Amino acid sequence: MPRKRLTLSLSLLLLAVVALVFQTSFVTSAQRMLAPPKTRTDNVTENLHGVEISDPYRWLEAQDSPETRAWINGQNQYSQTVLSTLPGRDAIHKRLEQLLKIDTIGIPTARGGRYFYNKRLATQNQSVIYMRAGLSGKEEALIDPNQMSADQTTSAGVVDITDDGKWIAYNIRQGGKDETTIHFLDVDARKDLPEQLAEARYSGIQILPDKTGIFYSKSIYPEGEKQTVSRVYYHAIGTNQGQDKMIFGEGYGPTDIISPDLSLDGRYLIIYVFHGSSGDNTDVFMKDVKSDGPITPIVKDLKSAFNGEVAGDQLYVVTNYNAPNRRVIDIDLRTPAQDKWREIIPEGQSVINAFSIVGGKIFVNYLENVSTKVKAYDMSGKFVRDIPFPTIGTAGGMAGRPDQDEGFYSFSSFAQPVTIYRYSAATGKQEVWARINVPVNGSEIETKQVWYASKDGTRIPMFLVYKKGLKLDGNRPVFLTGYGGFNVRQTPGFSSTAALWAEHGGVFALPNLRGGGEFGEKWHQAGMFGNKQNVFDDFIGAAEWLIKNNYTNPKKLAISGGSNGGLLVGAALTQRPDLYQAVVCAYPLLDMIRYHRFLVARYWVTEYGSSDDPDQFKYIYKYSPYHNVKEGTKYPAVLLITGDSDTRVAPLHARKMTARLQATTGSDRPILLHYDTKAGHSGGLPVSKQIDDTTDTLSFLFWQLGVTP
Repeated sequence: MPRKRLTLSLSLLLLAVVALVFQTSFVTSAQRMLAPPKTRTDNVTENLHGVEISDPYRWLEAQDSPETRAWINGQNQYSQTVLSTLPGRDAIHKRLEQLLKIDTIGIPTARGGRYFYNKRLATQNQSVIYMRAGLSGKEEALIDPNQMSADQTTSAGVVDITDDGKWIAYNIRQGGKDETTIHFLDVDARKDLPEQLAEARYSGIQILPDKTGIFYSKSIYPEGEKQTVSRVYYHAIGTNQGQDKMIFGEGYGPTDIISPDLSLDGRYLIIYVFHGSSGDNTDVFMKDVKSDGPITPIVKDLKSAFNGEVAGDQLYVVTNYNAPNRRVIDIDLRTPAQDKWREIIPEGQSVINAFSIVGGKIFVNYLENVSTKVKAYDMSGKFVRDIPFPTIGTAGGMAGRPDQDEGFYSFSSFAQPVTIYRYSAATGKQEVWARINVPVNGSEIETKQVWYASKDGTRIPMFLVYKKGLKLDGNRPVFLTGYGGFNVRQTPGFSSTAALWAEHGGVFALPNLRGGGEFGEKWHQAGMFGNKQNVFDDFIGAAEWLIKNNYTNPKKLAISGGSNGGLLVGAALTQRPDLYQAVVCAYPLLDMIRYHRFLVARYWVTEYGSSDDPDQFKYIYKYSPYHNVKEGTKYPAVLLITGDSDTRVAPLHARKMTARLQATTGSDRPILLHYDTKAGHSGGLPVSKQIDDTTDTLSFLFWQLGVTP
């Protein structure tokens, strides 16, 4: 080798060694030299069903107290001191800008010859509500929330459109709160109407076709009560909201969610009562608005799921009543007695995910081994055709009207961004209406589905996303995530995190845990109440399989989950801390003894149970993450994420867990809290802030797993 080249090679080698030493030194100092702020403890104990329970950080439940606010500020300063100086942040931030600062568009809704949809330009932080007059008409921006607040944390979304396309009801959300205000736009005049519904948690806004009134549901606090209840109201146009008449809901309690739905012609008001958030117990009521008839029950006390769509005088319903994998039935609203119900599409081997009626056809969205299959039937239930898809993935829609041929649906997969198609129900012909262009080379990324055995032998499917030609050397960085609850189906849709992770030589892993709805109601029930431990076992089993099959090892394995998924990773963290190097726990439920006392958590008692019940207390206390943090255990690095605007899962869970982990961990790995005073459960963060926050998360994970961005 020539001396000049040898000298250059040695110089490069020396630089690489110096860089490695510097990086190692940085990680060590960041982990070991920075101590988190001290958190005081209280000697709070209570005896619950004969068990003495310690809660030293209960004072952190008081979100607005000066002491808690000072604690939050101290934690944020500590976290940012660590996160802001991590190596590779600029490269991660730049790549996220490429992935997220893109033009996006949603499925359109056609009304009165007009097409309404959300669209966000690459230069914008929030989606704008647009309209086209005709399919190829000029695009017009109707409502732009980017102009509504200086920090652009205000978002807007369509909640109803009149049949003639002349009025829009839209919500305005501040930060990530569940609560919104409801506004009404006169589309022709391009001007808001005087009508406005004050900020509340709404679950249905329905405008009468003649524009004389509005049916809506919202949560209220009954006099003297601390828990909200859901009620349906009628608002006459031109009157004050304080004069609105409550028409339904009396007697229903804080665990019931009530939502109204109005047929397109305005004749039938269908009211759904969901008993809790588990999606397995629905009552259905009907009112003939045209004749101003009484509200009468159609489905009552059957303890099954029902959700439908009106076409003419028929209510078509997808239900798991006597069909765990779900079926479609037809209820004639003129004679709705149960003995008159007709089965249109029977239960099959695959789970029915959703259905819609477009152009006189019933489009049924099935899950076949957790991948979307869509079949079209005529109104009698006779099979017509399949909609073909290019790969395993997720379809959304079909969106349209029973009396019009045109429908729209979307399709995506982990490495294939969303494409929206315009579809003819009569012929099956389709064309691309819009395609979201993301700078990802999908041909270089592989998606594979594997199956593994959980602790009790149940076979669990898992999607793996990685770069083609990946070498299985037992040293790949793995991002393992999941949910496992509330009948939610985790399907293979586009993920910028999965794409970025694969680009860095890693594996993105998504197991379909029990508690979800991927395999019907039996799968859901296998992860509810006293069966909740199955969900954690399934997730832990996924980590063990990835290690055993030479994908990774505990020093290269990160887990992440949000909401119910935050409970999932919290339980995985406390039950098997040896399996993971790093944990991201977002908007989590962690104190399961007290969870049902805060915000809307009463809705979830139908999924988890309640510690008020002595039998349910036993299994809840056994897995409650906050109560299973053990002194001196060598916990992984943990990043907890929450914010003041989470009005669904109380941020106190993340605050208390942060304090307890920081005080008890026996390892030198960091326990950090990312607490945003405007972030919440329902999104709404501007894209620029999403990029900043995701940069923090991925920098943290790359740092801990030794990945160079």
